[in-house]
Amino acid sequence: MKTIFKKLGSALFPGRSGAKTAVPESDTANESPYAWEKSYAPGVEWDAPIHAAPLWSLIDEAVAHHPERPAVDFLGRKYTYKELGDLVDRAAEGFRQLGVRKDIRVGICLPNTPYSIICYFAVLKAGGTVVNVNPLYVEHELEQIVGDSDIRIMVSLDLRQLYPKVAALLEESGLRTIVVCSMSDILPPVKSVLFSIFQRSKIADIADDLQHVSFDKLIDNDGLDAVAEVDPVNDIAVLQYTGGTTGIPKGAMLTHGNILANAQQIRYWMRGLGGEVEAENESILGVIPLFHSFAMTTVMNLGLCCGAEMYLLPRFEREQVLETIAKNKVTLMMGVPTIFTAINACDELEEYDLTSLKFCISGGAPLPGAVKEEFETVAGAKLVEGYGLSECSPVVTCNPVGAENRAGSIGLPLPGTVVEICSIDEKHDVLALGERGEICVRGPQVMAGYLNREDATAEALIDGRFHTGDVGYIDEDGYIFIVDRIKDLILCSGYNVYPRTIEEAIQRHEAVEEVTVIGVPDEYRGEAPKAFVKLRQGAKLSEPDLLAFLKDKLSAIEMPDYVEFRDELPKTMIGKLSKKELAAEEAARRESGEADPVENEGV
Repeated sequence: MKTIFKKLGSALFPGRSGAKTAVPESDTANESPYAWEKSYAPGVEWDAPIHAAPLWSLIDEAVAHHPERPAVDFLGRKYTYKELGDLVDRAAEGFRQLGVRKDIRVGICLPNTPYSIICYFAVLKAGGTVVNVNPLYVEHELEQIVGDSDIRIMVSLDLRQLYPKVAALLEESGLRTIVVCSMSDILPPVKSVLFSIFQRSKIADIADDLQHVSFDKLIDNDGLDAVAEVDPVNDIAVLQYTGGTTGIPKGAMLTHGNILANAQQIRYWMRGLGGEVEAENESILGVIPLFHSFAMTTVMNLGLCCGAEMYLLPRFEREQVLETIAKNKVTLMMGVPTIFTAINACDELEEYDLTSLKFCISGGAPLPGAVKEEFETVAGAKLVEGYGLSECSPVVTCNPVGAENRAGSIGLPLPGTVVEICSIDEKHDVLALGERGEICVRGPQVMAGYLNREDATAEALIDGRFHTGDVGYIDEDGYIFIVDRIKDLILCSGYNVYPRTIEEAIQRHEAVEEVTVIGVPDEYRGEAPKAFVKLRQGAKLSEPDLLAFLKDKLSAIEMPDYVEFRDELPKTMIGKLSKKELAAEEAARRESGEADPVENEGV
């Protein structure tokens, strides 16, 4: 490789003496000012050094230390770290020739494939900014992202279900060039031939003009001679768009330092296993999408930090996931709660050997206690809940791997991270331990702001804290608990009712597989809870029986006024349960005057 990485000595967040976060004085010289430090697993230190460097240093260091180690396995096609690094350097030169430099934004609109990793780091090495784009977006959503971020180049696949949506933007937006990646080229030889013959109808017809560049042409060079200069603290590496549950999604500006810091923080957290994660022994399942910040950091970037082998799957298919873990002895798995729920519901789970799993992390949505307990029983692997947001690169807290997991908690702040609870009404006021308020975050992983949204940035970043919009509290040992999203609060007869509390209680019923609770208008109470429930396959449950089950688990004010059983519940693009579709349905139904569905028994 022609690229030479010069490690920077400056620290982004050098422990208690750092300028990023003011640390309160403790009463005793040797006593930590933070409640959570005493609850850390052995070997994990809050003030571990977090160093600043260009984000692409991850790939260069991985190649330097593990050149012959398998880096990626995609449906059986393997790439070593040396092969991956060479492809990154050649793609980087290709992007440079296309005009990529500082402040040029390149969209990566791909499912999980080797192209996702190659193009991500190639764009960064060429000096550009990556815009992670969800390939499941419909055309008008893609147009919104392209317009807001001013994407000039988009990377996509040659599949009919994806390419036409991207190609339409060449005429409707500022998009100038599409880099088209071939699906058959990244499959193992036999699968590639079979795909080309029997799946021909899935391959799109690609225009032969100057606006289209094949991936083969992009990498047809000798590699990048020198990487672009980067200020890791200030230069934006990635625009990560929020989920857009309300209004147009906002582009969180994540610097090189933000994302690299989060990878280092999680690597430190792994010491709670009882020692360093060893490269030659680790492998990570990559089934959650890399375009989402959760997988970007905990699969791709953590994988590079550890020199681990990443098993990439383009979508979640339960049997394929279980077979991949069992066959390849995967040691680390990251997922959203619905993935672990689906695994729990597998009738043939005993046919798969999951004992290689050291631990799993659940994020993206609240992890029901019943799901955690069942998964740990049936899979024999530790499952810990973490918490993060796109604006925080994304991980903020995680339950310790080698210490106590407190029921219902999202865990402890990662090294270098300060979590504070601020008053919902008086944003500048920090509350005491045990008091409920808005969860706020300070740390090296917190974004620089929102692209083109000064008003939203000013509202989210106050006094150096990122205001998450989540309501919660910190207990005396530093464990953090989310009560709910501020916007999801249900106001019943003047009382705050939290959907998460109701969901946790309903999830305890053995017949329930998934549940979502929202607030609906109520003439007497103002708002009332409504539960949407999906039952396990073959299970039956009536509304009266469910309410009877909840009688000693919820207060009268928290009891749902309505229960609707459904075959499926809406989910976001990464597979977490979504409330916005249900809320929209309820609003439309009530506006039309329809009565509440009457369903006495779930099927």
